[in-house]
Amino acid sequence: MVKAEVITIGDEILFGQITDTNTQWISTELTNIGIRTIRKSSVGDNEDSILEILAEAEKRADVILITGGLGPTKDDITKTTLCKYFDTELYINEEALALVTSFFVKRGRPMTELNRQQAALPKNSTYIPNHWGTAPGMWFERNGKVFVSMPGVPFEMKSLMTHAILPKLQSFFKTAVIHHKMLRTIGIGESFLAERIEAWEDALPSHIKLAYLPSFGQVRLRLTATGTDLAQLQKDTQAEVDKVMPLIANFVYGYDDDEIETVVGKLLKERGQTLATAESCTGGYVSHLITKIPGSSQYFMGGVVSYSNDVKMQQLGVSPDTLATDGAVSEQTVIQMAERVRQRLQTTYGISASGIAGPDGGSDQKPVGTIWIAVAGPDNTVTQKLQLGKFREQNIQFTSVYLLNLLRKQMLGI
Repeated sequence: MVKAEVITIGDEILFGQITDTNTQWISTELTNIGIRTIRKSSVGDNEDSILEILAEAEKRADVILITGGLGPTKDDITKTTLCKYFDTELYINEEALALVTSFFVKRGRPMTELNRQQAALPKNSTYIPNHWGTAPGMWFERNGKVFVSMPGVPFEMKSLMTHAILPKLQSFFKTAVIHHKMLRTIGIGESFLAERIEAWEDALPSHIKLAYLPSFGQVRLRLTATGTDLAQLQKDTQAEVDKVMPLIANFVYGYDDDEIETVVGKLLKERGQTLATAESCTGGYVSHLITKIPGSSQYFMGGVVSYSNDVKMQQLGVSPDTLATDGAVSEQTVIQMAERVRQRLQTTYGISASGIAGPDGGSDQKPVGTIWIAVAGPDNTVTQKLQLGKFREQNIQFTSVYLLNLLRKQMLGI
């Protein structure tokens, strides 16, 4: 197995001023060509720190991928530090200079000396042209190890990786094939899921590994198969999926890149059905999940964020007696919210949520995290009571996922 380490360089990452999305993307792409990422590191714009992490990475990995610190200003020190690490010096690469010059000419901008220095490369590196920016990529080889330095701008980095670096890595290393298969579950905790499938997990073939990836209200089961024949690995993982599905079918809502909102949207679209939302404690987050899917206008008609009791009564027609007797956080209230929004927007389904998201506002009878959800359909209305924690954002996300899953189950009759 070829091992890789990914290093991001820049004080702005350590200060939390920007989010590092590069390493996640890089690791995914490396996996697709059979290279396993064993470590990710972030380091500031400090020569000693960069030299130290490079030396450590060289001991651990076969491929060291570096992003960031290739700009024209004095705080960008990656190239000079790489020169020190590989005991070399910078020189103006004429091919790189021509490309940088062309970049500025096409945009009608003057070429400064700082811009010219973008074409300065370590003498023992291989130049990787950057057709999407001014900072070139650099490829180093030493003792069978490969170092690649790339710009930190995600668009530029991805373009270099896709068109030049990944193909070059594939030709340099004889890599194994790695195949992932993901099962996505909702409504069962990680430990309960592990107990349910323990015997199946223990019997997995040696070339297939299982990982549990929990998130808000969900657990993803990732099967990773390693070998030399992709078709055979796909066949082997599917055989294991077929074995485990009878044990967890009621909790599995999708596979691989499926999200619950995508699955629900696909069901609605295939059936020519429509949906409306009535949200209280989720504050429109359910509608956000639904509408971030392209084409959702075909099935999502709209919603009401009925945060106050007045809006529940005036816009949705929730009974004042119900609110006075049972309260806003109650089964009767969410039933009326779901049924009324369905009626008023004339949709196939209406869904609703009302609860105490926190961190305060609870009582002994209804502590923080008490939430009711409902789905009203053509034939009946179903409800579910959730008892979540004290963290507001988590409660909103959990509730939204569980509500969409309740809708999915109602549509499928499970």
